[in-house]
Amino acid sequence: MPSPAVPRSGYRFVVLGLLCLLAMITYMDRAANGSAKSAIMAELNADLPEGSRKYNTEDFFLVLMAFQLAYAIFEVPSGWLGDTRGPRSTLLRVVIWWTAFVALTGFTGMTLPGGVYLGFAALVVIQFLFGVGEAGAFPNISKALYNWFPAADRGFAKSAIWMSARLMGGLTPLIWVVLTGWQFGGMHEPAADGTPAGLDWRQAMWLFAAAAAVWSAVFYFVFTNKPADHPKVSPEELARINAGRTGSTTAVSVPWGKLVRSRNLWGVCLMYVVTNFCWYFLMYNHPGAMKKEFPAWDATPGGRVLLALLSGAPLLVGMFGCFLGGVLSDRYIRRTGDRKWGRRRYGMIGYGLAGVCYVLAIAGKLAFPGNLWAFAVPLILMGFCNDLIMAPAWAVCQDIGGRYAATVSGAMNMFGNLVGAVTGIFVTGMILKANTIDVGLPTERVADAGYVTCFALYAVVYFAGVGLWLLIDATKPVVPDDDHTPTASG
Repeated sequence: MPSPAVPRSGYRFVVLGLLCLLAMITYMDRAANGSAKSAIMAELNADLPEGSRKYNTEDFFLVLMAFQLAYAIFEVPSGWLGDTRGPRSTLLRVVIWWTAFVALTGFTGMTLPGGVYLGFAALVVIQFLFGVGEAGAFPNISKALYNWFPAADRGFAKSAIWMSARLMGGLTPLIWVVLTGWQFGGMHEPAADGTPAGLDWRQAMWLFAAAAAVWSAVFYFVFTNKPADHPKVSPEELARINAGRTGSTTAVSVPWGKLVRSRNLWGVCLMYVVTNFCWYFLMYNHPGAMKKEFPAWDATPGGRVLLALLSGAPLLVGMFGCFLGGVLSDRYIRRTGDRKWGRRRYGMIGYGLAGVCYVLAIAGKLAFPGNLWAFAVPLILMGFCNDLIMAPAWAVCQDIGGRYAATVSGAMNMFGNLVGAVTGIFVTGMILKANTIDVGLPTERVADAGYVTCFALYAVVYFAGVGLWLLIDATKPVVPDDDHTPTASG
């Protein structure tokens, strides 16, 4: 006789909403660097002695590399903290930490009490420390979702997280333009009475930091590490969360040897290098590229809004890719019971189509030079295709990680960022810097050969990524005796 259906109950979705807000704040604070870099570099140049070499915005890749390096290095330690001490205390620590350094970024180019001047070198250090904090976000979000959601819904939950992150990452360029009053070339256009239009870039940074601080206060009162400890979780909801679960959600001792020897984990890590190598162009270089490539559009308020929307559009459409990848992955697993190909197939499709989009971007650049839509549309489509893999990739970490989901997620994100993002930002930065012409803010631009070279490299890496998904099997946990549910019902 079939068991009666367990009534649905909803507090886990409150937790999911709170974690989605954190994902949004994480990307907002990160994407702010791409929007603010022209103003920051202009501020630093204004303080340089006469005759000194001026910074250009392509020098900013050193700042981004500092962030990504720290972000990569501290992924596993942050995941370990989440697995052994719980995601609640770990997330509170890391969010408060990075909030302080987002706020401190707003003091770049100023002299602090005691005569400490925050110049370019200080900015690099600040961004490294900012990256230390942000490294703890997604591994511990993953751990929290593992504790609060049954295995059959993990793809959906991860898709919601990544939809939220991409949404805010895509909206940040537009939010920045609105907050700073149509900022152009680091200067404000004053109103008729002489008052500055909107916030300056420093105030915008401080406002972003305040949003993270408010989230921390709410999280402190709303979240518990385990659903069983929360008074608003009913017995019916707890039964649903724990359906098919054999392991414990208590703190664990991470078996490092088994993790290091896991071929499956190495496959996941290598696969995630691809996304990080190719995708960060959209986050850090694309907004500036739109302004440099199409200065006529950037010269009018309406044009700036359009450029801001197109700059963020790859991330905005990417959120639908995140949702679709997670939903299709879970649906395939429920229908077929095949978790291995339920995760694998959408990763392969996403990477293959993303490579095609970069080929189209090259064709558009060569066939229609100076055309706004030929430059923007293939990159928008690429954002969607890349993000088809996001929910399956992070759900795989929960599938094979089990009680060690935060550490496994941290390992994937660490390796992906260390090898992928850091080298990708370095290689992209060097290619664009080598092809920068008419140096001198704000007239500098990148020659077509710079973008074509980058896009060709990204396409090759994406096509290689299709094969890397074949190394990943979501039915094989990194610790064989851990909580693992290879069937769709688990």
